[in-house]
Formats: sequence, structure tokens, C-alpha cells
Amino acid sequence: MLEPALQLHPGASDPPASDSRASAAGPGPARPLVPVPAGPVARPRARLELPSYDLRAALLLERELGISHVLAQALVRRGLAEPAAARAFLDADEAHPPSALAGIEAAVELVERHVRRGSRITVHGDYDVDGVCATAIMVRALRALGAEVDWFLPGRIDDGYGLSADTVRRLAGRGTRLLITVDCAITAVDEVEQAGRLGMDVVVSDHHHPRLDGRLPDCPIVHPGVGGYPCPELCGTAVAYKLALALGAPGAEDDLELVALATVADLVPLRGENRRLVRQGLAALAGTGRPGLRALMAVARADPSALDAATLAFRLAPRLNAAGRLRRADAGVELLLTPDPARAREIALELDRLNGERRLVEQRIAWEAEARAAELGERSAYVLAGDGWHAGVIGIAASRIVERFHRPAILVALDGESGTGSGRSIPGFDLLGALHATGHRLERYGGHSAAAGLTIARGQLEAFAAELEAHAASVLTPELLTPVERADAVVSGSELDLALAEELERLEPTGIGNPAARLLVPGGRLRDVRAMGEGRHARFTVCAGGARTPAVAFGCEGRLEVGPDEPADATFRLERNCFNGAVEPRLVLRRAWRCEPAAIAVLGCSGSYLADVVEEWRRGVVPAAGTSGPQAAKRGLGVPGPQAAKRGLGAPGPQAAGADAGDRRTVLDRRGESPLAVLADAVAAGGGVLALCADVPRRLGGLRGRAGGFSLAAHHELERRPELAAAHSHLVSLDPPSSPLQASLAGSGSGFAHLAWGEAELRFAQDMHELEYGLRASLVALFRGLRLHGQLAGEELEAALRDGRDGRPVRPARLAARLIAVLTELGLARFDASPPRLAMAGEAPTALERSATYRFCAQRHEEGRRYLSSPSLLPGG
Repeated sequence: MLEPALQLHPGASDPPASDSRASAAGPGPARPLVPVPAGPVARPRARLELPSYDLRAALLLERELGISHVLAQALVRRGLAEPAAARAFLDADEAHPPSALAGIEAAVELVERHVRRGSRITVHGDYDVDGVCATAIMVRALRALGAEVDWFLPGRIDDGYGLSADTVRRLAGRGTRLLITVDCAITAVDEVEQAGRLGMDVVVSDHHHPRLDGRLPDCPIVHPGVGGYPCPELCGTAVAYKLALALGAPGAEDDLELVALATVADLVPLRGENRRLVRQGLAALAGTGRPGLRALMAVARADPSALDAATLAFRLAPRLNAAGRLRRADAGVELLLTPDPARAREIALELDRLNGERRLVEQRIAWEAEARAAELGERSAYVLAGDGWHAGVIGIAASRIVERFHRPAILVALDGESGTGSGRSIPGFDLLGALHATGHRLERYGGHSAAAGLTIARGQLEAFAAELEAHAASVLTPELLTPVERADAVVSGSELDLALAEELERLEPTGIGNPAARLLVPGGRLRDVRAMGEGRHARFTVCAGGARTPAVAFGCEGRLEVGPDEPADATFRLERNCFNGAVEPRLVLRRAWRCEPAAIAVLGCSGSYLADVVEEWRRGVVPAAGTSGPQAAKRGLGVPGPQAAKRGLGAPGPQAAGADAGDRRTVLDRRGESPLAVLADAVAAGGGVLALCADVPRRLGGLRGRAGGFSLAAHHELERRPELAAAHSHLVSLDPPSSPLQASLAGSGSGFAHLAWGEAELRFAQDMHELEYGLRASLVALFRGLRLHGQLAGEELEAALRDGRDGRPVRPARLAARLIAVLTELGLARFDASPPRLAMAGEAPTALERSATYRFCAQRHEEGRRYLSSPSLLPGG
């Protein structure tokens, strides 16, 4: 829970509305009782963002940590490019002793003094999960030390958040001599001073932001942010846990399960020591003997053997929170402390019932708020108010509005002439700053940039809404008003298996500050869509890179935004799905977009077939001496084979004698993966990408509309213009080269050479090679047509050269130029380039071998057939 500056609870411990598993929080109606009214406000379309990253750093992580390329991408994009930092993050073993909290010694000394005296000690907590768990830990520790201890939790509606003057008077009146606050009171300067005047000592244990003026309570303080602790983002329960350890309370180390639950529920960043606390706490919770937690997991239908952070956030936490939202939170403390299984089950069932009631109340408010937002139309921010709204759940409903419209939203529960409000923001908008700007309209307010609470007089509501909207309009840019879906890694369909799902669990615990990995599947298709969950959700199949993976989409009303035959870029979470004893990988859809890629720069093709034929003919076919054959293969890496690194930093093959050590690329063997994924990954790595293929027109048809942001050329074009390699950091071979020379050029220069073909692409390259260099059949067909007409020009010439009739493959322009060259060299035809015209010149029988072009092509034909049949070209070869 995040403490407002003026002690108003902003409800920030609500689980994020966007997580699909929120529906598992408890019973409730499966569908709305009435439809949400349609309005002029559409849900903003998210913008896909794939940040550039350091590919070399990712490859180093793969080698040093033994991890997949997908996980390495995610770590580098999250700022963990150094192997030591990445390993420490994955190990989640950061730990700091309680003594690292400045001021904890004074707190321990004061507590021990009161324990020895037998003083009455009261633990003052809070009504959310963090406050309840912190209270339970501190009460249990003090009882273990033999202290006389009770607890006090304020009521959300009656008392409000934090330590109040009235509570101080009541506690002093009933004999409390030591007041220990947990998860609150760092701003309670006046209240702590009042407690001293009434004869009470105070220890403040908290984690919230201090007052803006910097004043702190005059008492021992245990606070990770104030005390210079190495992990300043501990939740209140973790701070109480550290204090219990420092007190030497027997059994204090067993409370890690409560620390894990509160850390996740309180939305503190899951970084640093928090990762260790949650990971170890989840392991402890799986085997817990605490009757209350076992009963809570039972009513929440949470499998102890499959616990993760999401289970804590969306199954356990809402039930523990429910009492504090609708009633008082004391039942939660009793549940966590009781040793009686029967009593624990009784309390857990009551919390489950309250959670169902909470969901109904929250859903009703969310419907009404959405309807009012739709009536208002598009605004820069929303202030929505209602009589009869429950102040305990409006924060969750505000989150729904923010998710629906991607605008800051404040919901106000009106009661008589005043109202209690709770607000949520969007990234980039400081909600507390907005309340500072409009604070003259408010009675009280507090919070932080993402969530805030307030009280307001009914008569000020309209003016406040207008001023807040005006302030938001002056601050929010179009970029901020567009949701951003940030992908962590590009992934091929073939990689979406159970092994990757299990490996990504190394990122756990995931949540605030460390979201689950968002995987981008580029250019796939979402097919076989079927509604499930009474029409609220959908199951479908992701088809990408030749693989099919089951997927689900939650909260989509059984429909997807992308049609089954439309290529889509989509982001997913990959998880292990356990159902009926079977375990399989399952994708959970986050966002999907129709592919709208950047342009592809085509090299070596003008777009006019005859113009390309003429250009190829003018260049000539037979290369100059010394530019082909075995010697040419020494210019680069040589034939790619087993030596090529499988997505790593291994040696790309033997270095040719005399070659410059810097004139060699790192070869990444990604054969068998989706070429679209390889291209997207290379583009994201930066530095320019040249995709190489066997035939540009044929490949362009499959790529255009699904991928972009790179240049495309045939291997022949690179053979003709080897300087192209130096202009691109990445050479991606979509089809295998057809000769050692082409292979060497595809790996020459500095940067990366990506091998991205599969068996189908190898067969395509073989077919294209047969078509381009096995000239006899094409020569016979062309000469027969020429002899029939005498001469060919314009459309007739193009049709004869292309010759794609009767299902035969269209001849590439360079093949057509070779045919013309052979016929003219043999004296059988005459060719005029401007305008293009091919005419008969003779019919005398002659041997094809008399043509230098034919001899060259025959030699390349045989060499290429041998090369393309090499087992090393097969994926895995």
C-alpha cells in the first residue's frame, strides 16, 4: 500500500486490472448483467515498441550463462547486459542483514526494554495485505519473546489510513505503553509527538514516502528509504520481518511466506532483495504448515505445488484484502495467527465470501463509471463520481477505467456533501503533481505519481474536474496518450516450446518492476479462434515459422482484432499450462496488430522485367578471369557448416589463408527458425540488414506486408557487388547460397551472418539453381518461339523470355539475359537493347558448347548441384 502524504489511502495495492488471471480472484457473475453502453470513446490502440539491443552482449550471455537467445534478448533489453549482473538477477540471491537498516538498534533496544518491563505493547497496522501481514509478523514475534501484545487495524471507512490522533488517545486510554507501527506512520509527526505527551513510546516501522517538508517522527524509525538500506524498495511486511529478525524472535525466519505475499500484493518493484524474498517465500508457502495460509489456498483453489507471483496477486491477496475493503481487516490477522485449522477454514470461507461480494460491488461501479466516461466522450482525464459507490473498491474500478481508455482517472464515492476519491494514472503523467495543481479544490489529498487519494466537497467536484482535465491536456502529449506494448524478445514459432516456457520461469518472480517476458511473434497468423469462458475469452492457434502453438486471449469477448488470414505481429506471455495431468506450452495473448512493416529496399531489380534483362545482358555473364572458382572462396568464411555457431559466439569456420582477421563475420546458425523472426531480430540489433535470397521477385511476394526495414538482394547481386556486405552489419541468408563463392561473400566483412533457411528453402534454392543454370530446356523453348515469329519485341519478347505459362516457373531476368547471350554467341539470334528486340540470325545446327556463356553456366550448374547437395547445408547439418 502506498501512503499518501496526508494519510488518505489511495488503494494502490489493488492487483493490475490488465492481468487475465484477475478473473480467478473469486466467485461472481460470469458476464455483466447488463451490457456496458456503447459510447464515442474507443480503446486506444497500443503502439508496438521493440527496443534496439546489443546483439553481441546477448550472444555473450548465451555463452557465459548457457541460456537461450530469447532469454538473453530479454535480459539485455532490461539492462542486464553484463554476465555477472545477469547471473545475479537470475539467481535472485541478494540479501542484506537487518543491521543494514540505520536506526534498527535503537528500535530493538526500546522494544526489549518494554518486553522486560511487561509493558502493554500495541502493533498498529493497516487494512491492506501489506499491513495485515506486517501486523501478524510483529504480533507473532512479540508473543514469541513473551510480550503482552495486541493489535489495532484502522477501518478504511471509519478511521481512514494511518495513525490518527483519535487512535493515539484511545490506545493511551486503554493502557498501551509501547506503540509499534507497521506499514504506516512515517508522516505521523504530530501523532507521535502526541503519543509521547500521553506517556507512550513509539517505534515507527514503515516504507512509505516521508513528508515533503522532510520532517520525521521523533522516535526510533525502521525504514529502508530513510535508513539508507541497500534495497530501499522493501514493503512494510519485509521491514517488520527485518525488525523481528533483529529482535531475535524465535521462529521469525519462518515468516518469509508472509513477506512474499505482501511484497507481491503491495506492488513494490520485484528487484534486488525483493526477488529473493519472494522466491524463497513462495518455496516456503508451498510447504507451509500455517493453518490460515493452507485454508486460504484451499478456498482460492491455489495448487501449492504450482505457486507463482500471479497466484499471490490474483488468488490469495484479493481474499485477504476483501475484509479491509468492505468490513474491518482484523479477520485477516486472525487467519494468519490462528493455530486452529477449523477456525482457519471458517475465516477463509468468510473472506472468500467477502471477496465475491467485493467483486460484485466493484463490477457494478466499473460498469457505471465506463458508461459515464462514454457519455462524456474523449477527455484528457476523467473524474467520475457516483452516489452509493463504495470507497473501498473505487481504486480498483479506477484501474479498469485507465486500462479501458488509457487516460488518468479519478473515481469519487459521494456520501452526502462530500466524497472520497481514488485515482490511477498512466505512464508519464504525475497524478500527485496534478493534484498539487488543483489542490485548492480539495479538502485533503495525497499519494504519488501513479496513484492518489483525496476528499472533496460535492460542490467543488465540477470545477475540480474541469481544472484537472485542463491540466492533463496541457501536459499529455500524443505519445503519452498512446499505450505502448514493449516487447522483450523476438521469438520464432519453433522456439515456443515447453523448454522455453520453463526457462523463462527463471525471471520469476515477475510483476511490478520485472514484468513477465513479452515475446514478439512477427508475421504469424492467429487461426482456429473459438470462444471459451461463456464467451468472455478465446482460444486459438498461433501459426508461425512452420510451427503451431495453442494460445488463449482473455477478456476479448471471444474475438480477436486480427483475422485468421491476416499476417499479424503479436506479443504473448509463454507459460506452462497444466490441464488434466498434461503439461504443454501455452501462449497468452497480450496485443495483436495487422502487419504494417516498414519498406523493403530491393537491390538489383528495377521493377521492369525487360529493363532488368537488358541491364543483365549489358553487364555480361562470364566473369573476368580470377573472380570465380575455388580461389574466390578464400575471400570470406567459406562454406557454412557444423562450425557455424548455433546462435552463439563460436568460430564460424576455418579462416582462409591470407584473409584479414577483421574481415570475418560472426556466423549465427538459425536454420529451421522463422525467417521473419530472424529478420526482425537482426533489424532490432541495428546497423543495417541485407537479406539474401535465391530469387528476389519470388521472395519479395512472401515478405512484403509481413516484414520490412531491411534491404533484399539475390546472392548473385552480392557476388556482382561485394561492396554491399560492408554497408550492412547483418547479412541474413534466407535461402542458402549456391556456390562456395556466394557462401564466402555472405559471410565476409565485419558484423553478423545469419543462416536462416530451412529444408523448404534449400529445395527452393536447388530448384532455382536448376532453372538458372540448366539452360538447355529454356534455350529450346525460346528458340522455338523466336523461329516461329522471326523476331520478338515489346510484350511478345517479355512473354517469351518470362515463359511462365502452363505452370512453369517464371524465368529470372538474369536467366533471360543468359539465354540471349547464348543465342547471340552462337550466331542464331541478334539482340538490340534499345528498344529491346530479339531477331533470328540463322538456323544452322551448332553445338551449345561453342558459347562461352553456355560453358560457364554448365560449369556453375554442376558445381552448384554438388554444393547444394552437401549435408552441411541441411538445418542441423
